[in-house]
Amino acid sequence: MATTSAAETAQLETRKPQVGWGQLANISFGFFGIQIGFVLQNSNMSRIFQTVGASLDDLPALWVAAPLTGLIVQPIIGHLSDKTWNRFGRRRPYFMTGALLAAISLLLMPLAPAFGAPLLFAAALLWVLDASLNISMEPFRAFVGDMLDKSQHATGYAVQTAFIGAGAVVAAIFPWLLEQFGVSNVAPAGEIPDTVKWSFWAGAAALFVAIGWTVVTTKEFSPEEMAAFESEREAEAGQSVRALAAKTYTSAAVWMALGLAVALSVSPLGLEKEILLLGALLAGYGLLSMIAISMAKKGQHANMLSSIVGDFSGMPDTMKRLAVVQFFSWSSLFIMWIYSGPIVSQYFYGSADPTTAAYNEGANWWNLIYTVQNGVAAVAALILLPALSRKIGKAWTHTTCLSLGALGFLGYFVLRDPNLLIVCEILKGIAWASILAMPYAILASSLPQAKLGIYMGLFNIFIVVPQLLVATVMGSIMKAFFPGDPVWTMLFAAGSWMIAALAMRRVAVAA
Repeated sequence: MATTSAAETAQLETRKPQVGWGQLANISFGFFGIQIGFVLQNSNMSRIFQTVGASLDDLPALWVAAPLTGLIVQPIIGHLSDKTWNRFGRRRPYFMTGALLAAISLLLMPLAPAFGAPLLFAAALLWVLDASLNISMEPFRAFVGDMLDKSQHATGYAVQTAFIGAGAVVAAIFPWLLEQFGVSNVAPAGEIPDTVKWSFWAGAAALFVAIGWTVVTTKEFSPEEMAAFESEREAEAGQSVRALAAKTYTSAAVWMALGLAVALSVSPLGLEKEILLLGALLAGYGLLSMIAISMAKKGQHANMLSSIVGDFSGMPDTMKRLAVVQFFSWSSLFIMWIYSGPIVSQYFYGSADPTTAAYNEGANWWNLIYTVQNGVAAVAALILLPALSRKIGKAWTHTTCLSLGALGFLGYFVLRDPNLLIVCEILKGIAWASILAMPYAILASSLPQAKLGIYMGLFNIFIVVPQLLVATVMGSIMKAFFPGDPVWTMLFAAGSWMIAALAMRRVAVAA
């Protein structure tokens, strides 16, 4: 008869308890509200900006707030939430702070036309709204890793993804539902339609209640409990900063030189002016790295800048390999969000003119099938991903789902029957579910708990950087090689997801 050794017994006692479906839902229900906020923002801000006086050419500069905010806020909040322990918890104070600020922003945004400088007011609120959503969102990623045993990470992030999909569907269809019940979808010049106003106000309430539900129904582990659970994978506090102190300034100088070269190439190569921002970011990171290395060399270890730069430069091997997957995964997604609507109208409904009925019919069809994609993601996250990850593992699950999504993008390139695009969106919905769940499940299972927040924040840099690249470089590529022919972007997107799928095989080796 087999007996359990003392070491095995101790290991079992220090494992986190298994959590049932009800508590899994409580842990991630707040993301339902966060996603409602993000979708309301993404779906309506261009409309609001144009309503209060922005031109079409102004929109890219106004929208740059979103990626920049995520790039700055998420690593900072991740670093701070790792080090926060008080009577309200570790992550939960950030949930409620972000929820309160985001709800206020959503309540005020539809009132922008009433202010003296409505465009400036709306642009400032977008910064506040995006920062607030990021304050809540980043700790939620780490929260699943905090609360669940490694064996439940895949299921936990799948449940979180299901709430993301459900929130996206609700936020996307709510303005349409309001219109069906007689709420006006049009407004005089300079005014925001009632459907948009009430969607933002209802979204503010839904966001606050959803995050509040997670806060009141979950109790975080104490620092002592977390130390016991993670004793085998705990990171020594100053390790990354001491490693940073051993570095030379060469890498920082290379980043600065690269940023300068990118900025100087804009005019000679006729690139989009937004690429100047990319150059500034590269040079800025180089400068911050130089300062952080200098502080570390002076023994100034207890500072946020050196900690963040040190953790970024010293990312674990699994995270580095996942970063490549994340980069190509999100490149395809931003291509989709920018170009899919015009492609459906131009190639499936025969019009590239926004003033025609055919163009708007295509735009409506895209909105509908995009909702299908989010609905499929919610269902796939609950049913397909947990079962598949148990059978073939998390890495192979993500590889398979990304490959299916690539076929969905190829469908846009080769098909011409708009009804068949539903199949494409189903395939892409499966990939979308996996993108939101599997990388985080793999990451949470391989990172030291003491730094889960900062590493999750740094990991999201590889969401932001592709957004900036697609918004700038892709426009230059299309103008140079495929002017007026946006369907070629779908081939780029398919190829990008296939590269991500292949890159997952390297993650499987490291994980």
